[in-house]
Amino acid sequence: MSHGEVLEFEEYVRTRQDALLRSARRLVPDPVDAQDLLQTALARTYGRWDGIADKSLADAYLRRVMINTRTEWWRARKLEEVPTEQLPDASVEDATEQHADRALLMDILKVLAPKQRSVVVLRHWEQMSTEETAAALGMSTGTVKSTLHRALARLRQELENRAVASDARVLERGGRAERAAGRVHERGRERCAA
Repeated sequence: MSHGEVLEFEEYVRTRQDALLRSARRLVPDPVDAQDLLQTALARTYGRWDGIADKSLADAYLRRVMINTRTEWWRARKLEEVPTEQLPDASVEDATEQHADRALLMDILKVLAPKQRSVVVLRHWEQMSTEETAAALGMSTGTVKSTLHRALARLRQELENRAVASDARVLERGGRAERAAGRVHERGRERCAA
């Protein structure tokens, strides 16, 4: 690669790194893994930078490299997770509703297969058209539409399941509180009668 192309790549990374890191963060839930994903994608793209004739498509090329890399990592992972009937509560550190919604969404995105997650991220977060998403993922527009439909249905179901589980926990806690209040009330009446 010529010195001019190296400088061009460095300038590209400097100007686009924040947006690219946000894309990586949406593809993998852990912030450190997102940085690793972006770094790996940038290293792979660096070697092929001179082959990208239209530099305006560099973002799409890099996103594709990130998706392929994430898929490689996913296939190579060790299955250390144990399926359970009950999902753990999502922890939310920030009390604002918007942050809580984002944390919940990032958490439930984990239930999607990598292909479904890629389609959702590109269509809804990156706001790419169906055709752009299809081109970025190397699939037909029909496949993008059907994959998106199934992914959104899965996300809706997961949200409903979590809402039902949450409501059940609230009712259970409320029932215990009522029983405790009833016992306190009975003790108070017994003391008054004595």
